[in-house]
Amino acid sequence: MEKENIAVGLDIGTTKIVAMIGKKNEYGKLEILGVGKSKSLGVARGVVNNITQTIQSIQQAILEAENNSGYKIKDVVVGIAGQHIRSIQHSDYISRSNPEEVIGGSDIDLLINQVHKLAMLPGEEIIHVLPQEFKIDGQSDVKEPIGMYGGRLESSFHVVVGQASSIRNVGRCIQSSGIELSGLTLEPLASSDAVLSQEEKEAGVALIDIGGGTTDLAIFKDGIIRHTAVIPFGGNVITDDIKEGCSIIEKQAELLKVKFGSAWPGENKDNEIVSIPGLRGREPKEISLKNLSKIINARVVEIIEQVFTEVRAYGHEDPRKKLIAGIVLTGGGAQLKHIKQLVEYITGMDTRIGYPNEHLAGNSDEEISSPLYATAVGLVMNSIENKTQSAVRMQVSVAPEKVTYYREPVVEQKIEIQEEVYVEPERVLHVAPVKEESTENKIRRSFFDKYVDKIKDFLDNAE
Repeated sequence: MEKENIAVGLDIGTTKIVAMIGKKNEYGKLEILGVGKSKSLGVARGVVNNITQTIQSIQQAILEAENNSGYKIKDVVVGIAGQHIRSIQHSDYISRSNPEEVIGGSDIDLLINQVHKLAMLPGEEIIHVLPQEFKIDGQSDVKEPIGMYGGRLESSFHVVVGQASSIRNVGRCIQSSGIELSGLTLEPLASSDAVLSQEEKEAGVALIDIGGGTTDLAIFKDGIIRHTAVIPFGGNVITDDIKEGCSIIEKQAELLKVKFGSAWPGENKDNEIVSIPGLRGREPKEISLKNLSKIINARVVEIIEQVFTEVRAYGHEDPRKKLIAGIVLTGGGAQLKHIKQLVEYITGMDTRIGYPNEHLAGNSDEEISSPLYATAVGLVMNSIENKTQSAVRMQVSVAPEKVTYYREPVVEQKIEIQEEVYVEPERVLHVAPVKEESTENKIRRSFFDKYVDKIKDFLDNAE
């Protein structure tokens, strides 16, 4: 019997940490087996600033996911985000010694290795090298160079760069939580896998993921990633503004934003008022919903304008770069009332809210279909692509009492045999590719394997 390919994604956000366990069902859809969620302590704007608190939050989310699913988590694919992330466009080429031989994977690797030699700012490292178009002997728009003839192989790359220390801190938190790191993915890329269709990526689309601490942007055109950016503002700054503007505590400000908040101030009447309990016997505080929506509107407009500046920097006004599919909003901030209309008003582009339900199995919990879980769903999808066996079924149901588990040799022998049969195919899955991959996927995977190994080596040597 073929072993289940169980995948685990870990979304380390500023407001929440989500551990999600899933597998593909017989229809190719993602079946979520368990979700664990904890309040994110020790993370600010996508960057770890307290190792101990972050480890505790990760362990809490992992434990909840394990209890919900009945699976024991071994390793996870983690999303990387934060204000330290930036991206650059770079073109490079190699001259092949023998143009009479067809281009192979080794030529692509040679070209990739040249990109790694790019000079970065102190403390920065390349975390993503995403190929765009290839050129062979001046022939442009080559999507798949392997198997073709040519002397000069050239490519444009989208290179994502981040602070090495921030990424290593994430690796340290995961290792200290008792699990392994199996992969890294830029969070806007994970979100795009979960909520965007291939047609949208072809037509041209900007994905805006409004999180708690950061707002991530990923722009696609002709099916290729063209631009990524991380804006260091998110839902938390809106909550902070409400807290300061209404002179209330953070917990009340967050509740006000979620229950009564609106990004469009025109709809509230002057006499619409919410009463908030006073602190320690003080008088209740009355807050006008019109004032509340004005506070929210001012900050949301600022965030969207910053994102739209990045969209213009990509060259959206150029007819050849036009984003026909417009904007897709996702993340927790996309649940804010009337934010879709405000974005359309500011940018003049078609906008929709992105839900990860397209890839989910029909019987999935409605809560998981929320934009809040878009990144986590994308990370699980990424883990499935990597053919990782990230979790194993707990054996509690087989031997509920530990005493009988050891005393009865027949039962113990059966369990050992099951373990052997269960583990062996895992090794096969890692080695033998099931289907032919595209050059882009090969590059992304081989690079991440090297990068994750690099982080593991660093952490092992640091101990």
